[in-house]
Amino acid sequence: MLIGMIRCHLSRLMGEKKLKIVDVARDTGINRGTITRLYQETALRVDFEVLDTLCDYFDCPIEDILEKVQD
Repeated sequence: MLIGMIRCHLSRLMGEKKLKIVDVARDTGINRGTITRLYQETALRVDFEVLDTLCDYFDCPIEDILEKVQD
């Protein structure tokens, strides 16, 4: 059986713009802990509002932030 998982590319997006977690949290109003969990790919869930805010902040589609991959 193939088990899929969701990859979060927030760390790549932040790295490309040389942003720190504190920068994104301050600029977006998203809780620093939420940004940290997404950055480290340890988040178990994420609100649509957070994803929408990140898409606006990075001016990108959701596919640039989240990706479904097969193991």
